[in-house]
Amino acid sequence: MKPGAGTYRVGGKLYASVLGLLSPRPPFLSVVPLSGRYIPKAGDTVIGTVTDCQTTFWLLDIGAPRWAPLHVTGTPWKVEVGETDHYLHVGDAVVVRVESLEATGRIGVTMLGEGLGKLEDGTIVIVSPARIPRVVGRNGSMIQTITSHTGAQMAVGQNGRIWIGGSPEAIQRAREALEMIEEHGQRAGLSDRVESYLVSTDRTGERGPERPPTETAHRDAVPHELPPEPAGDLEPDEPETNSDDY
Repeated sequence: MKPGAGTYRVGGKLYASVLGLLSPRPPFLSVVPLSGRYIPKAGDTVIGTVTDCQTTFWLLDIGAPRWAPLHVTGTPWKVEVGETDHYLHVGDAVVVRVESLEATGRIGVTMLGEGLGKLEDGTIVIVSPARIPRVVGRNGSMIQTITSHTGAQMAVGQNGRIWIGGSPEAIQRAREALEMIEEHGQRAGLSDRVESYLVSTDRTGERGPERPPTETAHRDAVPHELPPEPAGDLEPDEPETNSDDY
C-alpha cells in the first residue's frame, strides 16, 4: 500500500497524520479526518454567502481560508457595471462551483452549470466538511432518507454548508438529523440510526410526509465527485463500491 491523503511513510510503515477514519483504496491507504477546515479543490460544488458587492463581482464566504470572488461573467445574468446589488445582496446564499485555484491564493468560482444558482429562503446548517460523505451517503442514500421522511429540500456543499428549505417543522427535523450525523458520523450503523430517529419522530402517520414538490435544479444541488466514504465504516447492508459510483 502507498501513502495517500492523511498518511505518511517512515521506515516501511504507514502512519496517520490526522485523527480520522481508515480508508483503504488500493494501492493507496488514506485517513479521512474527523474534522478540519475546508480546503477548496477545483470542481468542488460549494455553498457561499455574499459578503460584499463590487461593481463587477461579489465576494463570497465559502468557509475557505480566503474569500472567493464571483465575477458577473460567471452568472447566467446580463449584469451591467455597477448593478451587482440588483441581483445579489449581502447575506444571500448561492451554490457555485470552484473553477480555479491560483498561486496567489485567489479562488475562482462560477454559477454557470447544472445545479448552481441563488438559493431562496430556507436556512443554512454548517457541519464539518469531513462529514459531507456521510451526509450524502452511498449514491445519495442519506439525503434521500432525510428528505423523504421530513419533506424538506436540501442542497449540499462540499465545504460543509447545507441549505434546507421547506416548512419550519421540516427544516427543524432535517437539522436534527444533520446534528446526529455530525455527532455520530464516525460510527457504523449511522443510516439505520438516522432513519429510526426520523420514523420515531414522524407526526404525519405511518407513511410519513408527502414527498416535496419538484424544485428548481439549484435548490436540489448535490455535490459531484465527493470523496469516498471510508471503507472501514460501511453499513452492513451497503457493499463496497468504486468511487465512480458517487
